[in-house]
Amino acid sequence: MAQAVSTQAIPHVREERKASSGIKYPTFIVVAIVLMFVALIYVGSHIHMTELEYKVTAELSAHQQMLEEQKKLKLEYAMLKSPQRIEGIATSRLQMSYPERDQVIVMKNSGE
Repeated sequence: MAQAVSTQAIPHVREERKASSGIKYPTFIVVAIVLMFVALIYVGSHIHMTELEYKVTAELSAHQQMLEEQKKLKLEYAMLKSPQRIEGIATSRLQMSYPERDQVIVMKNSGE
């Protein structure tokens, strides 16, 4: 009778193992799908951040170029409005000269 009890217990244990292994595969598939989804989200966000970093770098480079251009334009403006340059153009191109003493008329203030 001891043998009969032991043979009945063995098939019961094997049935439990079959039932437990059937539950693991769908759970594994769900976990794998979730992990793949998380990995895709991570990779997508990493790609997006890399693209943004390239855009920021390009904008900073454009900003630096504009600052350099602004400095050059300020220097050119200062050179163009210098009195020496204006006087040189007036005498050479426009044939202007300083007035003589008799050509100068001094106006007095009317309030005095």
